[in-house]
Amino acid sequence: MQRTFTDQLGRTILLNWPPKRIISLVPSQTELLFDLGLDKEVIGITKFCIHPDHQFKTKQKIGGTKKLNIELIRELKPDLLIGNKEENEREQLELLMKEYPVWMSDIYDLEDAQKTILQIGELVDREPEAAYLNHLIQAGFRDLQSLALQHKLDKKVAYLIWREPWMFAGKNTFINHILSLNGLQNVVQEKRYPVIALDSISELKPDLILLSSEPYPFKEKHIQEIQTFIPEAKIMLVDGEMFSWYGSRLVKAVQYFFQLQKELY
Repeated sequence: MQRTFTDQLGRTILLNWPPKRIISLVPSQTELLFDLGLDKEVIGITKFCIHPDHQFKTKQKIGGTKKLNIELIRELKPDLLIGNKEENEREQLELLMKEYPVWMSDIYDLEDAQKTILQIGELVDREPEAAYLNHLIQAGFRDLQSLALQHKLDKKVAYLIWREPWMFAGKNTFINHILSLNGLQNVVQEKRYPVIALDSISELKPDLILLSSEPYPFKEKHIQEIQTFIPEAKIMLVDGEMFSWYGSRLVKAVQYFFQLQKELY
């Protein structure tokens, strides 16, 4: 049957429901779809949709999140595409929207992420599974916040996502909200992902510098490089997926943040 849905950009889409040929354009949402049990329905993913590994190895790749292979997508004849405002390119999305139902997410905090899980669950006929995932996420992050308060965890932090130029996660980002839920206060006041010199960050006197594993793959060798600019701060490598993936990865992230908080007490 045909059903209409409204995505997070306020757009209404009409699709044959439940969809049987889904292409996912975003890694965290791809992982969510597989965790919802849509192994057969998902027919195309991006080259960055690396989880789960066995699905990554076998599913058709339709390019990168910002450089989609439009012709290959057409060959696959999808009945639904699922993307994200920040991670996909507007021009390509608008082209696809003329030909297919494209459902878009727009996520800035944990509440948005949980809303997305529920809405995608409804979109693909997996509402009970989505609700259960959200139950686990809600309970886990509630406990994380309680622990941060119990241990009076209140550290000033800067979160690096890129090198040369140095780019940080700022306000109005999902990463910023996840930091705050763990008792970590972002010293970067600019919105989104500003380029900021390291000596300027040093003037903000962060207690902690977090070096993300993605999109730039920071390594141990970068710790000393940054330490010369910001000698007073503790510098740590962190798993960027835990801070920035907003689908079912959040269930795994809870345990990760329990361990991270222990290191910071």
